[in-house]
Amino acid sequence: MTSLPVTNSSPAQNFAANLLAAFAKAGVRNVFLAPGARSQALAIAAGQLAAVKKINLHVRLDERSMGFTALGMALANSEPSLIITTSGTAVANLHPAVLEAHHSGVPLILLTADRPHELRGVGANQTTNQVGIFSDAVRDCFDVAAPEGKESEVAAAIELVEQAIAKSMGFDGNQPGPVQLNLAFREPLSATSPDAAALNPNLNLPKQRIEQPEFAMLDASLPTVVLAGAGSGGEAVELAEAFGWPLLAEPSSGARAGANAIIAYRRILESSELVGEIRRVIVFGKPTLGRAAIRLLFKEEVEVVVVRSKVMGHFDVSRRAAQVVDEIAIDDDVDFEWLERWRKVDQDIRQAQSQDGSLDRASLVDAVWAATSESDQLLLGASRLIREADVSAPAKPIRVFSNRGLAGIDGTVATATGIAMALPEGTTRALIGDLTLLHDASSLVIDPADGELNIQLVVGNDGGGTIFNGLEMADQLDAATFKKLFTTPQQVDLWHLAQAYGWNYVRVESNPELEQALKTPARVLIDVRLEN
Repeated sequence: MTSLPVTNSSPAQNFAANLLAAFAKAGVRNVFLAPGARSQALAIAAGQLAAVKKINLHVRLDERSMGFTALGMALANSEPSLIITTSGTAVANLHPAVLEAHHSGVPLILLTADRPHELRGVGANQTTNQVGIFSDAVRDCFDVAAPEGKESEVAAAIELVEQAIAKSMGFDGNQPGPVQLNLAFREPLSATSPDAAALNPNLNLPKQRIEQPEFAMLDASLPTVVLAGAGSGGEAVELAEAFGWPLLAEPSSGARAGANAIIAYRRILESSELVGEIRRVIVFGKPTLGRAAIRLLFKEEVEVVVVRSKVMGHFDVSRRAAQVVDEIAIDDDVDFEWLERWRKVDQDIRQAQSQDGSLDRASLVDAVWAATSESDQLLLGASRLIREADVSAPAKPIRVFSNRGLAGIDGTVATATGIAMALPEGTTRALIGDLTLLHDASSLVIDPADGELNIQLVVGNDGGGTIFNGLEMADQLDAATFKKLFTTPQQVDLWHLAQAYGWNYVRVESNPELEQALKTPARVLIDVRLEN
């Protein structure tokens, strides 16, 4: 291990330099920093590494927004994002992104600076209990005592890096996710040496644990459907096509493609006689969008088989899974007549859908899907539009992302920014509602260091939260009460909002205008005025 001598001028800086150098040596490329006093040693070390291009350093004002940008980056490249914050509320502001990362299996490593132990619980400034602040939403929380300048602290820093990367990536066989290193520092809080870029630590990263997969041998005669939720990916497509089963894939699943995809599956599950004939559901990922699909899992006559997700964690909402497995085989050939019947009903429903040329949610979804190529990426916000996409989006092999771990609207603009930073080759297009945009408006702040990101925020603007119109309370309450309690009406001038943050702005009021707007490069907010 090559390192500079321990300096007693600032044990904090020596520890931070060795820690950050080890992360860079391990291949952690993207570091996100929100400046602060207690974390200054970490910031200086990160700056030294960034100056020689050993890491990419992204500086942000708002820790909440930064957390989701880091999450978007990790979503897109499947590598851990490193996050640096100072103490106090700065740490708490990471909580929404940490929760989403926990539930969707996204690797994040949090370096949360803290006061030394003697200053905790005595009213010291910007000090709260940061140990356990994320509860069980982190894979592990390491509470690291303030360094004192001992030789052993260099080895301890390197060991922390090895453990954090292994746990965040799920090398121990568990679901990937966030890890917290809570780092106490005493004054002097920083120095200019040692130079983290000059360090060359030796690491011994553990390898991914390879476990023996669990197989299920299934009866081929049972009428079966494949239900693909968020995080499913191509494995759901491959299995459905291999065995000739209908594929019911949510738009955020990454599996809405291929010849077996049944686009109108929600309407079939709500009304077709085919529903009563289903005797098995094979579940991939985390389905969250359709009540009819979830109700299917509770039917006593339906066998539920769950394919273990590498990222989304355990899914068995009905507590009826007969088997939770890694791979599936069948004992005989499948009768393809079952699939053909689903295809026929699906085709009939889709042909019966009327299109009158109005600019509505269905035409918005169609236009976005048509504009998005295999070199692009699409982020779906947790709004009414993702449900419209579940009803009408065509089968197309495009990269689709979404925060469906907790399915919240928080941080969607920041997540899209992180995806665009990770995948700059194509267009990153985010299809979101107006309230989703406003909830994360602070993430419109542009960092010039990020460059001219090719990102489109396609906003379905209906003046408020119409997502609640289809739920029970819409029928139970009078219109005024419903509007006050649930709709959250808004009249924000999105042109002024875009101008304030330096984004291009396009207002769309017709389908031809929408088609043209979706060709706009660079950072653009496309304000789509929906007719219903």
